[in-house]
Amino acid sequence: MTTTSENSLSNVSKDQEATRLDEEATAPGLTDEQYHRKMQRRKEVQEQRLAERNREKGLIIVHTGNGKGKTTAALGMVLRSLGHGYKVAIVQFIKGGWEPAEKRVFSLWPKQLEFHAMGEGFTWETQDRSRDMQKATEAWAKALTFIGNPEFKLVLLDEINVALKLGYLSVEQVSAGLEQKPAASHVILTGRGAPQLLIDQADLVTEMTLIKHPFREQGVKAQPGIEF
Repeated sequence: MTTTSENSLSNVSKDQEATRLDEEATAPGLTDEQYHRKMQRRKEVQEQRLAERNREKGLIIVHTGNGKGKTTAALGMVLRSLGHGYKVAIVQFIKGGWEPAEKRVFSLWPKQLEFHAMGEGFTWETQDRSRDMQKATEAWAKALTFIGNPEFKLVLLDEINVALKLGYLSVEQVSAGLEQKPAASHVILTGRGAPQLLIDQADLVTEMTLIKHPFREQGVKAQPGIEF
């Protein structure tokens, strides 16, 4: 009988072979016949990988890092889920001092989407820590109603990592809340500074790395369609 450990090693080996074949296929001087053989083997490896990895599982997904695109990537998943006819909930922490453009767009799916922008803006705008903590607590209570509801295939907790970093919520209470997630449902947590406990608990973690930003290097202000 093949053990889980052996399967894991086999998966890693095939991943490594797939990467090697991809790299070798771009090597200079490769003949058409050599390229064809490598791609033939690459197809075989890919088919084996797909055949062996056939589990379905609701995921905990974390988008973090200092780079732009954490919420944007999450909203792409929201759009995909809506396209499949799934019910989705979005709860925005911190943000909420303005009417986000995405909220207007997603209003086109009133029967599938619940959208709650429950913050009151950035901390330097609100200047009221007690009020900010109260709003974060209210947002988390709202989020729990969706996380535990199997009717919602995807729940996006936007900027919750920032609320955690600022101490508005405890990491332990959020981690415990995620345990209430039905087996087939997905939860996305966005925001820079994701705590290690959530990173360890998550199934998929992506860190956006900042290379250049027009606000920092060129003094370009936030623009509609790009930042909001």
